[in-house]
Amino acid sequence: MIPKNFIQDLLNRLDIVDVVERYVPLKKAGANFVACCPFHSEKSPSFTVSQTKQFYHCFGCGAHGTAIGFVMEHAGYGFVEAIEELASSIGLEVPNERPAAGEAYQKVAPDLYEVTQTATRYYRDQLKLSQRAIDYLKQRGLSGEVAAKFGIGYAPDAWQNLASAFPDYQSDTLVETGLVIANDEGKRYDRFRDRIMFPIINVRGQVIGFGGRVLDKGEPKYLNSPETPLFEKGRELYGLFQAQKAIRAAQQVLVVEGYMDVVALAQHGVEYAVATLGTATTPYHVQKLLRLTEHIIFSFDGDKAGQKAAWRALENALPYLQDGKRISFLFLPVEHDPDSFIREFGKDAFEKRVREAMPLSSYLLREVSAELDLRSQEGRNQLLQRAKPLLTAIVAPATALLLRKEIAALSGVSQAELEALYEVKPVARAVQRGFQRTARTPPSTHRLLLQCLIAQPDLGAQVTVGWCGEGAEAEAIADVLSVLREADFAISSPALTQLFQGTIHEKTLAMAEAEMLHWGENFDVAAEFAGLMISFDRDRRRHEFQELKAKAAQGGLACLSEDERKRFNLAGH
Repeated sequence: MIPKNFIQDLLNRLDIVDVVERYVPLKKAGANFVACCPFHSEKSPSFTVSQTKQFYHCFGCGAHGTAIGFVMEHAGYGFVEAIEELASSIGLEVPNERPAAGEAYQKVAPDLYEVTQTATRYYRDQLKLSQRAIDYLKQRGLSGEVAAKFGIGYAPDAWQNLASAFPDYQSDTLVETGLVIANDEGKRYDRFRDRIMFPIINVRGQVIGFGGRVLDKGEPKYLNSPETPLFEKGRELYGLFQAQKAIRAAQQVLVVEGYMDVVALAQHGVEYAVATLGTATTPYHVQKLLRLTEHIIFSFDGDKAGQKAAWRALENALPYLQDGKRISFLFLPVEHDPDSFIREFGKDAFEKRVREAMPLSSYLLREVSAELDLRSQEGRNQLLQRAKPLLTAIVAPATALLLRKEIAALSGVSQAELEALYEVKPVARAVQRGFQRTARTPPSTHRLLLQCLIAQPDLGAQVTVGWCGEGAEAEAIADVLSVLREADFAISSPALTQLFQGTIHEKTLAMAEAEMLHWGENFDVAAEFAGLMISFDRDRRRHEFQELKAKAAQGGLACLSEDERKRFNLAGH
């Protein structure tokens, strides 16, 4: 784990304006900077960056966060990757505490990346010398330009090719990166031989592994690098580095099954495709792509294996669905994959198929009701059982609500009955009419207190126990105060924002901070906070007086203790 005080130190040393401007050109607008939002399409700028408050906010799509959050969202980095990238940009070394249980983070020696980069150059040079490999790529319809874009190379048909690329063929780094295999007898040989080589590049542009495809017949058809300190196949996607710009422009990403699918699609102008690396789509893949785009389209072969892979992708995606973002499924004819389809029918025909891809909800409903007789009680019962693990995995409120309504209607039960059967909380309750107890202070007062704590976290030490309230903002205040009091270092404003990213209070803080962007330059946080404390104390005393007054009315002043009588007299003045 990365120490929290290091994250704070990093945020304190960074200027979010400098970080954002590496990716998006900003224009000064009063005290802030603005741009057209990089996370959704718009013609007039609603994306605002505050240099004084060190966060960004889009008034169009709601994107919000710190410098760390921006790099994660824009570049598709994981949390650790984003911190390493930002720390490297200002010359900081990231410390690493002992990982938490189940955490697999491991710091990688820089020389391992140098090894994979050297191997990439070697394979590319060898491609230029092999007419057979060049002819194979031409036969597949690839141009030299596309081959260069993806760094495609060739591993000759010999046992120790890399001995000519590395002075020390016995180096442990060659085994550690998966390029060389050392057997039990101490002999070494290249993992990849007589194969077209596809470098696997992470979102930071570093080569982390390779995929090799046989030119003729042979097994395995595709051979990937093993799991190494650089390469974890369940967390990486082939072609993502090259496709990032196109994905953002199209606001969609196409997930296919093979390297050649990605490259062939790019050759024909479909540049927003990526491929899984010999594994099923993982939850991490889904999270990574939803950070980059509004729409994921999974493309699988129409055969049984393709159907199985599609269903696995759906199951892994359900817990990470987000309202407002889409996931669809494209099934090509059994005899085609994306590579062969686009070569035979062209870009327009392929993209027509993409536009007609089946929404996740339609695919789910089709599969759970397949071969069931919904006219019978048994069929409807079976539908409810099939749908239960799927629907209970969804946390996106609107998506969960609509699918529950659909399944309930197909099953002949009400939504409330379905939720009771599944033992889940209702997504939405009907509005209760009639008398409702109001909070002791108006919501705007809570929001202002929350904003004061965000702007100057050190004020948390001055909050008296007299404040109280209900609702999301009051709950956020309580947790912010808890964090501030338990921290063993003084938390800064950007660090506080970062600490609550990914929590139930993230949106509440984002809404509060969005309003802070409209504060004038002369806004006095300390004075506002002092006024709030006086207001909260006045409300507390008024409420206490009313309670004591009611108690005295029932049993007279004699029923009050001496301490209560003193407080009664004080509160009444």
